[in-house]
Amino acid sequence: MSREGNLDAPTRHAIDWKNPAFYDEAACEKELERVFDICHGCRRCVSLCQSFPTLFDLVDATADGEVHGVDKKDYAKVVDQCYLCDLCYMTKCPYVPPHPWNLDFPHTMLRAKAIKFKKGGVGGGEQFLASTDKHGQFAGIPVVVQVANALNKTQPMRKLLDKTLHVHPDAWLPDLASSRFRWSAKKQGSATAVKNGERTPGKVAIFSTCYVNYNEPGIGHDLVKLLEHNEIPYVIVEKEKCCGMPKLELGDLDEVARHKEANMPMLARYALDGYAILSAIPSCTLMFKQELPLMFPQCKETQAVKEAMFDPFEYFVGRNKDGLLKTDFKNDLGKVSYHIPCHGRVQNIGRKTEEMLKLIGQKVTVQLNTVERCSGHAGTYGVKTATHPIAMKIGKPVFKAMAKDQPDYISSDCQLAGHHIKQGLQVNSLPDAQLQHPLSLVRIAYGL
Repeated sequence: MSREGNLDAPTRHAIDWKNPAFYDEAACEKELERVFDICHGCRRCVSLCQSFPTLFDLVDATADGEVHGVDKKDYAKVVDQCYLCDLCYMTKCPYVPPHPWNLDFPHTMLRAKAIKFKKGGVGGGEQFLASTDKHGQFAGIPVVVQVANALNKTQPMRKLLDKTLHVHPDAWLPDLASSRFRWSAKKQGSATAVKNGERTPGKVAIFSTCYVNYNEPGIGHDLVKLLEHNEIPYVIVEKEKCCGMPKLELGDLDEVARHKEANMPMLARYALDGYAILSAIPSCTLMFKQELPLMFPQCKETQAVKEAMFDPFEYFVGRNKDGLLKTDFKNDLGKVSYHIPCHGRVQNIGRKTEEMLKLIGQKVTVQLNTVERCSGHAGTYGVKTATHPIAMKIGKPVFKAMAKDQPDYISSDCQLAGHHIKQGLQVNSLPDAQLQHPLSLVRIAYGL
């Protein structure tokens, strides 16, 4: 097979993270050198994230311009810039399996991150930032929420967060919600009949996600309104814990496993009972669709949940193709700049949110501008002191593209990316617009 000859769809091997050899530092360094050498010879991914420019700068600074001249201590500089967006694997790299070179850049970075974590190389501040259930526990508590939200906007508190948690003083931070989604949402909604489609189960279980539950419950309430309008029975998942994606990004795989053990038995019950499981945050959806199944390939519950997990718009577009979605849209949306987040792009489902917005545009006015490029936020990467400026730099082309034609709305399936983009518009003096999650845009179009 030639160097450019891999035209097969990418396949993913299981993550052998329970094998002691996975944590062999010398073996990992050898694999990093192999992977870096292939990437250096290709350089197709130079525009994706900061990992690749960092790597290529290190190589180019050596005496002979080859990877073997890079100090292995500097490998960490490349690893630290990877936020596991998966775009290199799913959209760019011609050497992924089944190519015999078997290149998996993000999971090689994950291995290096896991070794770093095992060695105690991740500080307490980073670990706390990735503990969404911990700092979300104050959401919904009167007075505490108001005080916390107000303090987070003051200069002294931002300086303290910079010093203690290494959160950049200028980075956007989400507010805590005055009422959690799981507390305020109706636990279930019924319809006159369950209508299964060819592509879609006729009932839904909603996995709230930490962000929707603790920070922006309105997104979850809008999802509920769309289900009710379309007479789709739903339940809120009875108990849930963080999906584990923030811990995965740190390399804390043991904690990811603990989150999985808390979530999977409950979610598997819904999956085996014929529910579609919907998550409104792409990173959470991807965790259940890809990362956990690759970490636990022999777990039947995990594989069942994988098959039952849907992106909301994957579900609604499938519902429409089954002839079971209402299209009684009433309100114009005007100009919409829509951003496809990385963890949505790598789910192998196509551009389902865009399809839904175009469906709305058949009934009411929607002038759609779709932007398919990394915003740079990438979870905690976008708020950390060391990487927030890089995140803003990565996002600059997206900010400009989203401001095109002065939109009425900007929107992204990843609400964190949406806020990052809105901040980017303001910082760069670009035309600003109202930020609405795509689920909220559909609710507006329905007139709900």
